Amino acid sequence: MTADISEKGLETLIMLHMTGESGLFATTEAAAAETPDELAAKKTGGSGWFAGNPKDFDRSHAIDVPQLFQFLATQPDALKKLAIADYTDAKDINRQKFLARLSSEIGKRGVIDVLRKGIDHGPLHFELFYGTPSPGIAKAAELFAKNRFSVTRQLRYSLDETQRALDLCLFISGLPIGTFELKNSLTKQTVEDAIEQYRRDRNPREKLFEFGRCIVHFAVDDAEVRMCTHLRGKASWFLPFNKGWNDGAGNPPNPAGLKTDYLWKEVLTAVGLTNVIEKYTQIVEFETKRRDPKTGRITTRKVRVQIFPRYHQLDVVRKILVDVPISGVGRRYLVQHSAGSGKSNSIAWLAHQLIGIKKDDGDVFDSVIVVTDRRILDDQLQTTIKQFMQVSATVGHAEHSGDLRKFIEQGKKIIISTVQKFPFILDEIETESGKSFAIIIDEAHSSQGGKTSAAMSAVLSDPEDTVNDALERRMASRKMLANASYFAFTATPKNKTLEMFGERLPPDAEGKIKHKPFHPYTMKQAIEEGFILDVLRSYTPVDSYYKLVKKLESDPEFDVKKARKKLRKYVESHDHAVRLKAEIMIDHFHEQVIAFNKIGGKARAMIVCNGIERALQYFYAFNEYLTERKSRYKAIVAFSGEYEFREANVTESSLNGFPSGDIPDKIQEDPYRFLIAADKFQTGYDEPLLHTMYVDKPLSGIKAVQTLSRLNRAHPEKHDVFILDFQNNTETIVEAFSDYYRTTILSEETDPNKLHDLKVVLDGAEVYSRDQVETLVELFLSGADRDKLDPILDTCVAVYKERLNEDAQVDFKGKAKAFTRTYDFLASILPYTNREWEKLSILLNLLIPKLPAPKEEDLSKGILEAIDMDSYRAEKKAAIKLSVEDKDAEIEPVPATGGGKKAEPQLDRLSNILKTFNDQFGTLFSDADRVANRIQNEIAPKVAADQAYQNAKKNTPNAAGIELEAALRRAIVPLYKDDTELFKQFFQNESFRRFVTDMVQVVTDAQQSA
Repeated sequence: MTADISEKGLETLIMLHMTGESGLFATTEAAAAETPDELAAKKTGGSGWFAGNPKDFDRSHAIDVPQLFQFLATQPDALKKLAIADYTDAKDINRQKFLARLSSEIGKRGVIDVLRKGIDHGPLHFELFYGTPSPGIAKAAELFAKNRFSVTRQLRYSLDETQRALDLCLFISGLPIGTFELKNSLTKQTVEDAIEQYRRDRNPREKLFEFGRCIVHFAVDDAEVRMCTHLRGKASWFLPFNKGWNDGAGNPPNPAGLKTDYLWKEVLTAVGLTNVIEKYTQIVEFETKRRDPKTGRITTRKVRVQIFPRYHQLDVVRKILVDVPISGVGRRYLVQHSAGSGKSNSIAWLAHQLIGIKKDDGDVFDSVIVVTDRRILDDQLQTTIKQFMQVSATVGHAEHSGDLRKFIEQGKKIIISTVQKFPFILDEIETESGKSFAIIIDEAHSSQGGKTSAAMSAVLSDPEDTVNDALERRMASRKMLANASYFAFTATPKNKTLEMFGERLPPDAEGKIKHKPFHPYTMKQAIEEGFILDVLRSYTPVDSYYKLVKKLESDPEFDVKKARKKLRKYVESHDHAVRLKAEIMIDHFHEQVIAFNKIGGKARAMIVCNGIERALQYFYAFNEYLTERKSRYKAIVAFSGEYEFREANVTESSLNGFPSGDIPDKIQEDPYRFLIAADKFQTGYDEPLLHTMYVDKPLSGIKAVQTLSRLNRAHPEKHDVFILDFQNNTETIVEAFSDYYRTTILSEETDPNKLHDLKVVLDGAEVYSRDQVETLVELFLSGADRDKLDPILDTCVAVYKERLNEDAQVDFKGKAKAFTRTYDFLASILPYTNREWEKLSILLNLLIPKLPAPKEEDLSKGILEAIDMDSYRAEKKAAIKLSVEDKDAEIEPVPATGGGKKAEPQLDRLSNILKTFNDQFGTLFSDADRVANRIQNEIAPKVAADQAYQNAKKNTPNAAGIELEAALRRAIVPLYKDDTELFKQFFQNESFRRFVTDMVQVVTDAQQSA
């Protein structure tokens, strides 16, 4: 008999481990009353689970009725009072009433709360689950042993589509708590297929899949696990539940079994799952506000979110809880978890469990102190922690001097305070020598919410430094507190932080002692798992060049570094330069972000500014140009305190028209799409709708990582991000990320000719035909189902396998990936589009996952395999539509210019523009003066004489800007042979093209008015 490598074989493997049975032969008789001996015998056959019978599932109530009543038999007095003669009789009226009541309670409260608290039915109360017994209490242990953990195979769950079946469904006391969809890579299906099955075939309107009725849904193959807590059809969002491997995604090889068997062997044991239900899972409720753009009316809606811990969260909390009783009070722990990894929940779970740790029959800690950012504290931690605490009075919020001591005296178990209070907290803890404390520090969230005074900010500029300095002072005076343990969470630990909190390693061969985090969840793993996005994938620096004319006859010496810094600051902060950059940003956002339906049309942008002065310049420039462009979008400016600008004192509130505290909510609402920030919202700010960042500020080290990482928060409709950097270069940013990234950064490829070359090679392989490309793209964009697309793709795969040898296959697939990656990058920055590239990109994105590859290649890597078909289709529709509508697609349309020009004499302004031209573009040309003269004296007169442009200015002024651009193109195209560099810069350098357009308009206006 050969090995069963089918999906069915994987089901059997799991069932045998959990129940000791295959689960295929369970009968209704198996659910009959069991003696204690029979019950014990069944549990010894697996890991504490019973094999359920799919025939026992009541589809209308989503309950395994026999398992439920087997559990209720542990409460004989209450069960007898239900007066149910026969629970197998579906017509029994008392049975119907009870099941309806139970099902209704689950629907309203969620199965988590029903398991924890039971239900009331008339005068009766029923427990549905017996929790973890406290050590030494025999009665509690006896009750826990009576829990009914069951797993049912091939569960048919639907009243309407009666043949649809889940691979596995988990129950506690007959109540469903989790589902499985299993896939097997040996049969050419992966976890992605399981996710697609959930999205496509598991209707969220089915009783079993309603929100809160199950705790979690697992998509599983032999290599990966993903999870979802709320099925919403195609919008279902599955998060990774993997251990990680080599600091990246996936799971390590398992010499004792499958890579993913930790799910049923470790996580889903009876004891392990009970711990998760009691200590981690929850339904959180919060309010969202939405403003009607027409009426201005604000509506409030309550949103419920179900939370289940990811593997790294569960792992770090459990490992700390195991170590604390062993190491005792006084140890320091460093947890390096990537931005966006859910540190707030990890901290909350750790805090409420640290207070329950025992050693020698006593509490290890008297109180837990959580030190974090004020906003996160108010909005997340207090809510999360109080969800778990039986008495809300056990949580205190230390805001003022003496609060800590007062709360300790009142018996508060969890005390929350801010980073700024940390030095004073240490002083107060020192006086409590008879007590012990756990101090949890969230250093990653610095106070960027504007609530710290300017004076305090000047002294405590970096929360991580605040903590480190306070501890250093104590160590220097040999007063390191012995009655406190420290738990520091950060995504980007500084050297000082590693030394302070990190785990000491044995000396190396040279006698050097290194430190490492107690628990890592790296940026590399988060990116590879798709939980956060790789912000460096589309990082684009903008090189600025300056030609500085020496005005002094003598040649004085200057500090080169300081001189260059001052000169660059002068040019970059010039009003014209700021206006020019503002136009580039706004046009790019409208034409490359909004037009391509990024994040389902909800994308936002952040402008990172070098100081308040620059931010205010940008704010006014944005307002002017958005008005000129007739855009429906607006900008918000963010800075701290009051600032004098243009002879007036201004604040955030006075400029934005609403309180500073409303900024995070307002940016989520239209018409606000641009957040212009000066030293705010650049660390600790989580906004998944941020897609694009325009950087006009020097960045390096941790600040670069923290700032650019604002874009990495995942969203179900977010497939990419974009950064346009006016100040920094690639080398600086790569160096900044290297300490935290732990993986190779994608190479920067900006040569559009690379796409031409790749397309020629790919077409030449003849894996696909032109007709196949056209047919597939037409079907795809029209919303055709998979059964229309796959025949074309499978035909291509067959050609690939039959006609290409292995080397040719590797070459083709590598070049196909290079094409899609390069096109996705270039499409966001090129000033033109190419319909043939777009079509080929669509085909290759769908074909690549189907192409077989050498065994050593990790097919799980990359964003392409996890594409959401519908949102991806929406983006591609927008791309094709843009190309079709714009016949002159090579040239960006330029918006009509309005009345935002300076009111100075035209000739004087011309001289200013010529000077700025030298400042910004001088070193692009070896003979910049000749180029400037050619633009002024040759190109501008041709444009002025262009008949179409003249007619537009006279008859349709609103279209004059478009005709100006067309006339300018007609004047420059003939220069292709005799002035190649000017031609190239005009069509490839957006800044240069925009500048030339402005310059020519000024010249033509001046000539016509002369």
